[in-house]
Amino acid sequence: MKLLKYIFVFLIINFGALAIGSWLMDNGPQTVWYTNLNQAPWTPPGWVFGVAWTTIMICFSIYMAYLYKLKPNATVIFLFVVQFIFNVIWNYIFFNQHLIGFGFTTILLLTFIVATFTFYFKKDMGAKTLLILPYLIWLCIATSLNGYILLNN
Repeated sequence: MKLLKYIFVFLIINFGALAIGSWLMDNGPQTVWYTNLNQAPWTPPGWVFGVAWTTIMICFSIYMAYLYKLKPNATVIFLFVVQFIFNVIWNYIFFNQHLIGFGFTTILLLTFIVATFTFYFKKDMGAKTLLILPYLIWLCIATSLNGYILLNN
């Protein structure tokens, strides 16, 4: 029962992060600024982002519930909080403030944090590590998209 409680809590927090990030980007992907950028040829259609982030946050919430149940310590909470902050503020930095370089640095740090979760806790999490892979893979794609925009605009 405790695991279900943790899953529920992490779902609320993670989808809260998506909601805050969406609010902070202020309709960024539909703005003239963004649509006029030279974007990567592999940029997915807009609907893919919603599906991807929904899937990522469900998987990540389950991953975090298992991890927190296994290791309810300051390191896990610290990494989670830092991940939360970088995930939320990237939207504001990139879409709202148009700071492409700072956004790229932010998403690189977010990717590093998620990679840290993936590899640092792999031995403890075993096969459950697969739950964080959608997040890490998506961040690699998103980082490449941000990097392309940085280099080509």
